[in-house]
Amino acid sequence: MRLVHIESEHHFSLVEFTGQAIPPYAILSHTWGPDHEEVTFQELSDGTGLSKAGYDKIQFCGRQAANYSLQYFWIDTCCIDKISSAELTESINSMFIWYKEAAVCYVLLMDLPANARLEMDLPNCRWFTRGWTLQELIAPERVILFDQSLVSIGSKGYLVEELSCITGIEEDVLNGEDLALSSVAVRMRWAASRQTKRIEDRAYSLLGMFDVSIPLIYGEGRKAFRRLQEEIIKRDNDLTRFA
Repeated sequence: MRLVHIESEHHFSLVEFTGQAIPPYAILSHTWGPDHEEVTFQELSDGTGLSKAGYDKIQFCGRQAANYSLQYFWIDTCCIDKISSAELTESINSMFIWYKEAAVCYVLLMDLPANARLEMDLPNCRWFTRGWTLQELIAPERVILFDQSLVSIGSKGYLVEELSCITGIEEDVLNGEDLALSSVAVRMRWAASRQTKRIEDRAYSLLGMFDVSIPLIYGEGRKAFRRLQEEIIKRDNDLTRFA
């Protein structure tokens, strides 16, 4: 696992850890802007992404992690070398666990206005429509949500009723109930209306939700979902749980 190390408020480095050596870390959940605005692994490594809009997210996560007395944090844009297909596959198959084991997850809602009326504005946030953010809401124990002015609007525990209403996910699940207690059909229902940029990611973003792993084959289209279903059946052959 590769983490961003907080050298100072404005200086960060990438450090790789394996096995039991992984230190406590914060993790960011966000929706991507245009690809050219996000800071990649290569750009953070060589210091060429400092002027990009996405660098603000890195600084934000660094500040919040430091306030939480953490020296490390993880962001998908810059902690994965996406040029390496092997690393990308390993990362996507590990992502649920990485979010689950994070000390804290910061959710950045860049389309939620400052001083928003949560009952009116929170359900309209793009974050609730994306495939990848489903596991990012469910997996971590501690989740703190922020509006576009980088002000906290509350934790997952504090907002659990509102989050359950918006997502259709039962409050017990959001409060940490074992996912295995929810049927396959129920977990699929949570994801049904969510979208991903690439069609294969609709399947790949659910791997951790069902505790399965599959190789990534971008270009396979809807076959990815068929492979996901096959792996779920291998793991849980009680077909009544699909109903």
